[in-house]
Amino acid sequence: MALYALGDLHLSFQSEIKSVAQRESRLWQGHEERFLENCREVMTDDDTIVLVGDHTWGSKLPYCQKDLQYIESLPGRKILLRGNHDHFWDVKKTERLNEMFEGKLHFLQNNYFSYGDYALVGTKGYCFEGPFYVDGSGRITGFDEKEAEHAAMLVERETERLQKSFDAAVADGYQKFIMFLHYPPTSIMEKNSAFTKMAEKYHVGQVVYAHCHGEERFHDSIRGRKRGIRYSLVSGDCLRWKPMKVLP
Repeated sequence: MALYALGDLHLSFQSEIKSVAQRESRLWQGHEERFLENCREVMTDDDTIVLVGDHTWGSKLPYCQKDLQYIESLPGRKILLRGNHDHFWDVKKTERLNEMFEGKLHFLQNNYFSYGDYALVGTKGYCFEGPFYVDGSGRITGFDEKEAEHAAMLVERETERLQKSFDAAVADGYQKFIMFLHYPPTSIMEKNSAFTKMAEKYHVGQVVYAHCHGEERFHDSIRGRKRGIRYSLVSGDCLRWKPMKVLP
């Protein structure tokens, strides 16, 4: 039994929408087949994989059925976290999704799932991504303060949702946690955030996140160990479509 993670599949079996990278980058060509092959190579049906958001370009559930069927075809137990492009997923109807896909897919939002003696907790998260103002050397000299205020409101909302996930796990007696976010835990201007503070408060073993695409963004946030917590970026292109083992 092992726990794996990867994010940002951006499936489009029923949609013409694709990112520029999906249309132009060789790394994205045929990524669905490569990811499926890589999962089948390293995973068994006894394993669990957490898919850390941005599963599909489908705007509504009927428009992403084939994308979700692809995810169902992956080996092991599949746990899905909501990403910023997952418009099919109404956060208020997560329980309904879990009922619809019972035994096939598990949706992580305002709840938790167990893995051994760990509770897997998570939410989409958020961080301020600009606009930033830079000088001729590429150094940040300022930022859009109105957008930063809006981002702070979204961060507060997401920390409240993450708190519900922790509360549910703690109420059931869990003391060990793996924390999943779609957005990185910090912006490029931050060393700490509400999310890192929550991870430290609950002595989380690992924080796993996605969202950052392209070599220029792979180090936008924390990677490696900080204050005893391991932070890992698992966006698909960063991992070259090979699921990362989170726990043995």
